[in-house]
Amino acid sequence: MKTKAVRIHGKMDLRLDEVNLPDIGPDDVRIRVVSDSLCMSTYKAAIEGGDHKRVPNNCDENPTIVGHEFCGDIVEVGENWKEKYKVGDKFVIQPAHFHKGSQMAPGYSYSYCGGNSQYCNVPIETLLENCLLPYDSDTYYYGSLAEPLSCVIGTFHAMYHTKAGSYVHEMGIKEGGKMALLASVGPMGLAAIDYALHCDRRPSLLVVTDIDEARLTRAASIYTVEEAAKQGIELHYVNTRMENATAYLRELTGGTGYDDVVCFAPVKPVIEQADDILGFDGCLNFFAGPTDPQFKAPFNWFNVHYLYTHVVGTSGGNTNDMQEAIAMMNAGKLNPSALVTHIGGLNAVIDTTLNLPKIPGGKKLIYTQIDLPLAAIDDFAELGKTDPMFAELDRLCKANNGLWNPEAEKYLLSHAKSID
Repeated sequence: MKTKAVRIHGKMDLRLDEVNLPDIGPDDVRIRVVSDSLCMSTYKAAIEGGDHKRVPNNCDENPTIVGHEFCGDIVEVGENWKEKYKVGDKFVIQPAHFHKGSQMAPGYSYSYCGGNSQYCNVPIETLLENCLLPYDSDTYYYGSLAEPLSCVIGTFHAMYHTKAGSYVHEMGIKEGGKMALLASVGPMGLAAIDYALHCDRRPSLLVVTDIDEARLTRAASIYTVEEAAKQGIELHYVNTRMENATAYLRELTGGTGYDDVVCFAPVKPVIEQADDILGFDGCLNFFAGPTDPQFKAPFNWFNVHYLYTHVVGTSGGNTNDMQEAIAMMNAGKLNPSALVTHIGGLNAVIDTTLNLPKIPGGKKLIYTQIDLPLAAIDDFAELGKTDPMFAELDRLCKANNGLWNPEAEKYLLSHAKSID
């Protein structure tokens, strides 16, 4: 069958192509993509082209479909997988299957599978590694955001601590400890705040920093100090565009420093600040992925030796992390709606991806079956003056604290123009 898909042909060369998908055989599963959340990792892949570790170096001859945060419906199942998957079921994909140690992943490496497509054939590696996951919800964008949520969950699980005289790493953030999330009111930072407030291992102190007052204010209106207090957490939002910001952050801990610090920006001063506020046995997770392979920043090695400070880095989550994300969303413990600030159709993918760092706001959510220019939720009211669809979307979002929501998604999918 034919499908429209955005493929990478080389550095900064994305194209909306018509692709002929091979027929489904006994070991194949075909899916219909409904939503895909654009990720900065795809922008990095577009910059690097075939030099990217997950993109084939011959993508100029064999282009691959981009987009790895996607959700939709199973539409055809080969004979060998009919016991596990059913037509009509919904799915999410864990792109990092690591089959036999491979770095290949849907959304980077495959000619017939990626989130910025109408239809896909699922790679056999994804099926063998149980990375095509059942998704029991009628809200597609929650499924798309399960992947970025899994990255945050994996970050929390990768933190570790030790006890004096022991070499055993106790995995996870320190329960009841002090935690700082630096440069963390972008989409992934918001997900981390949500998870820190509602996971089963919570800090007693949570400090969220940034230098953008508007974004801090928005975060504080969504994840409130009062809600955190109900979870037994003392929450502070701090604009670090101030004198002696590092000293102030340490003062919030009573001078002892933080047990867990997550750095969401590949910026040297932020990394140095993260290092400076670590306490005894403090763990720093460098979450932000730099584009410069030679990126370096100073680190206090005296404290490594005498205070047992340490660093971990995570890139993506695993299948268990994604299953946890889905379970927490289904239980109402996590709501990823705050991450979304823009929506668009498949036709908006190329310009949005190639300009992603320049577009303010959080997640850009793509609905792959429709034709729609990228639109900010904040602009719905103005767009609604000439377009009744946006007027109704504006009403639905305002009824949900200004956030994208399941009702808005259902309305959009039933009223937007098809991409065909």
